Amino acid sequence: MKVNIITLGCSKNTVDSENLAGHFAKAGHTVVFDCPKNDADIVLVNTCGFIGDAKEESVNTLLEQAAAKANYNRRHQKDGRTRRLIAFGCLVERYRRDLQQSMPEIDAWYGVHQWNEIVEREVADKSRDDFFSLRTTSTPKHYAYLKIAEGCNRGCSYCAIPLIRGRHQSRPIDDLVAEGRRLVQQGVKELIIIAQDTTYYGLDLYGRRCLGDLLERLATETGAEWIRLHYTYPRSFPLDAIEVMRRHDNICNYIDIPLQHINSRILSSMQRGIDREGTLQLLRHFREQMPDVTIRTTLIVGYPGEGEKEFQELKDFVREAQFDRMGCFAYSLEEGTPAEILGDPVTEQEKARRVGELMALQDEISLAKNQARVGREYRVLIDRREGDYYVGRTEYDSPEVDEEILVEATRVLRPGTFYQVRITQALEHDLYGMIV
Repeated sequence: MKVNIITLGCSKNTVDSENLAGHFAKAGHTVVFDCPKNDADIVLVNTCGFIGDAKEESVNTLLEQAAAKANYNRRHQKDGRTRRLIAFGCLVERYRRDLQQSMPEIDAWYGVHQWNEIVEREVADKSRDDFFSLRTTSTPKHYAYLKIAEGCNRGCSYCAIPLIRGRHQSRPIDDLVAEGRRLVQQGVKELIIIAQDTTYYGLDLYGRRCLGDLLERLATETGAEWIRLHYTYPRSFPLDAIEVMRRHDNICNYIDIPLQHINSRILSSMQRGIDREGTLQLLRHFREQMPDVTIRTTLIVGYPGEGEKEFQELKDFVREAQFDRMGCFAYSLEEGTPAEILGDPVTEQEKARRVGELMALQDEISLAKNQARVGREYRVLIDRREGDYYVGRTEYDSPEVDEEILVEATRVLRPGTFYQVRITQALEHDLYGMIV
């Protein structure tokens, strides 16, 4: 059969879909990802239930696919072919009962802890292979995400992930190294390390934080040319990981660390376990130990209790910290989280204003940093061709979320290959360059 897997949400969901695809492929099915054609026999939608906008997108996608299923079945009623539509993932885990009542057209519902059931019932595979042992990647062949853990033990007041995904569960180092090696053998050049919280890694399995140990082995035993670290957490950051990053050229000088805010009272209410001074001290340590490091963060505005004073403090922090990459979210009240009792006092209009002001400030910072890169040469990994340009990235940029370098297609370049590129022009969030 032809199987179409539609993935919504974050890169952790991407890996879940890829593992599921691996089981379908092993059983002999043809698997496609996010295919717009209406010709699949089975459609699976991997839903996201993180914040309001993501939930709305998931619901709309399910409704669209339900309508597409009805049209498909009408067209094929003479030959008896029917489509099966399956919903799984985070939104289902949170709202299964309500969704089932409102969307009877969907044939099956699976939460985030039912992987073996999906494999047994939908793939009809009773071989009991470990769910993570099979994988068909959906990303370009030269990079892949390596999910090192599931769940989260943090108690951030605004976040529903622990409610959805459960407690932190690290995967064994040997298993991760083996998977990383398999991916590299398949042509992957860049391994992107992800989890709900990568800095907690190992505490449940080995009794201590082992991110540094994991990075050491991935750097020396997989053959990956780039290893990139995402989704770190500021509290109790394992500083030995920084020493490992310093010693290995194939670990990118890149740290993704969502800080969310800087005001100590807001951070306390968010239950982040760190205050303003602790945050500033950690950032100083990063830059002292790795002067060439790129720091990416995300921030939340409009959290209950954030007035104009706290917002101005956040703006001042962004201005002083000079982040290389930054994203910003408007606070979304999530039922069942500790912050629910605080209500949602900041208006959506005010939240939008704060997001706009903060991102405008970051645009200025990004433009200045990019202009300073003009004339410099970088090792660039080409991702794809778009029109008259090839699009690539340096070690300081992660796919889909960060800046890109556009190289005019005056000669043939191979996606998935590294080239030396000189920067010729800078915009707020993109650079132009030429092959050296």
